[in-house]
Amino acid sequence: MDSSRSAQISVIQFLRAEGEHDSQIYLRMKEVYGEQCLAGCTIFWWCQRYDAGRHLDLPRPWQVRFVTNSATISAVDELIRQNRRITTLEIAVELSISKGTVYHTIHKKLGYGKVCAQWVPNHLS
Repeated sequence: MDSSRSAQISVIQFLRAEGEHDSQIYLRMKEVYGEQCLAGCTIFWWCQRYDAGRHLDLPRPWQVRFVTNSATISAVDELIRQNRRITTLEIAVELSISKGTVYHTIHKKLGYGKVCAQWVPNHLS
């Protein structure tokens, strides 16, 4: 049985649509999921959200979002090719993007790593 948070939230939504009361939902889920069951306050919180008409978990402001497009990737790559000793902070200032986006672009998109203070492709390090 899938005891992930999203699966349990779907069960809460289903039982709420059937007209189950908050405490009944909690008891039924505790019986099925046991130790992996969401906390009672979390279940009650979701029941309130469903009653208010909200059916999705909205993104929270502290969640990291990486916005990388081909222009950003090519600009970062060009700066690294011009100066292999450039830092992520210098790239972030130059392109007016966050250090996290620069790090994500360099390591995940371009596949570079630092060796002896120089950026090199991972397959060469």
